[in-house]
Amino acid sequence: MLSPRLDLRQSQSLVMTPQLRQAIKLLQSSNLEVMAFVEEELARNPLLEAEEARAVPVAEAPPPADSAEAARAETLAEAPLDADYSNVLDEGEAFRPSLGSGGRTDFADDLSGIEEMPAAGPGLRERLAEQIRLSFAAPRERVIAAALLALVEPSGRLALDSARLAARLGAAPEEVERIRRAMQRFEPVGMFCRDLRECLAVQLEEQGRLDPFMQRLLDHLDLLARRDMKGLMAACGVDAEELAEMVAELRRLDPKPGAGADEAPLSPVQPDVLMRASPDGGWVLELNPETLPRVLVNRGFAARALVQAKDKEQRGYLSEQLASANWLVKSLEQRANTILKVAGEIVRRQDAFFRHGVEHLRPLILRDVAEAVEMHESTVSRVTANKYIATPRGTLELKYFFTTAIAGTAGGESVSAEAVRHRIRAMIAAEPPEAVLSDDAIVALLRKEGVDIARRTVAKYREAMRIPGSVQRRREKAATA
Repeated sequence: MLSPRLDLRQSQSLVMTPQLRQAIKLLQSSNLEVMAFVEEELARNPLLEAEEARAVPVAEAPPPADSAEAARAETLAEAPLDADYSNVLDEGEAFRPSLGSGGRTDFADDLSGIEEMPAAGPGLRERLAEQIRLSFAAPRERVIAAALLALVEPSGRLALDSARLAARLGAAPEEVERIRRAMQRFEPVGMFCRDLRECLAVQLEEQGRLDPFMQRLLDHLDLLARRDMKGLMAACGVDAEELAEMVAELRRLDPKPGAGADEAPLSPVQPDVLMRASPDGGWVLELNPETLPRVLVNRGFAARALVQAKDKEQRGYLSEQLASANWLVKSLEQRANTILKVAGEIVRRQDAFFRHGVEHLRPLILRDVAEAVEMHESTVSRVTANKYIATPRGTLELKYFFTTAIAGTAGGESVSAEAVRHRIRAMIAAEPPEAVLSDDAIVALLRKEGVDIARRTVAKYREAMRIPGSVQRRREKAATA
């Protein structure tokens, strides 16, 4: 017979505290996100203050040795982030004190730099509206031009024809068309066009390059899309060399002059780790001081504030803020050491790539690095996300070094997929016009070099690199030979 009853049971479970969740978030965030978070904490927590520049951690990454342990970085004393938290309990939102607003009490910082910061420039539509006011004096023309501006697409195209717009505005189609053609010369040139042909023609005309030959080329853009060079030469009445120059001139034009006009300029990537060669033939890694957040806990102020606290509520608030500040400093320090440790192991394993090039990039997975640095794979995945390293071969994302392996022939050594893609690109670039390589021929050459790869894999890599097939390449090289 079933009946309700109470049982006392004891169990263990892994609980993700708000502080631990915050530390994990810091570990997988980029340097810009971490700097923004630290700035927010500095403004919120009165016990935190910015630390002056100091020496940053440096790690040695010697050439590969027989013993892997000899090249590993020193293991952290404690690693609370080194676990798989994909199936754990969550105690709630990130740690935020409920008492007081916090904030810094020192307002002596010089804020004059704010006035020197450049203001955001006007957007594309604002610039076009200003050109309308300067180009058209009659109110009627300005109304028509404003209607055209309202209908233009983000790419710069104007899908509505002049007759339909004229019917809406009660104007003559010829007048609307005249204003539209005048607006095509606005900056950027080529706006308010109905199709690609008209857009390119306007830009060429503005440059004084719209001759009859270019006009014929624009009339046969479908042949150019099919890469039918022989058909284009016959249609335009030019030879292969002249056609190549005309096509190159078309490629220098902007097919969508409105696209990206309002986008802010991209800021250069700031690497998290700096790498340089050491005199003994190895590599030296150090954290980039420009991206390394430096904060410390003002313990003197915390002690004085606790002594002067008037009630239990104030003491509780200060204790809470002190615990939050200590946890943030500890999390940032462990984040820096973990990044340096993982980056050192990646550099050790990819030593041949840094010395000889992408052909020597070794296949690497997260498990390989995780076992070497004695961390969980999820921790390595978080460390390598949105992190960059400045190397002698350029600034690269840490995830760039993790590539799948392609087996070698006859049980040979595996090869990185990125190295195989580079080899395929080099083969195609060096092929002569009379002996264009098919995918099967590339497979045969790679197998001679010790790479066991299928034809469909070669085709997939070639298409990913936007390289046309052998038939199309043969046609293009025959037309330009």
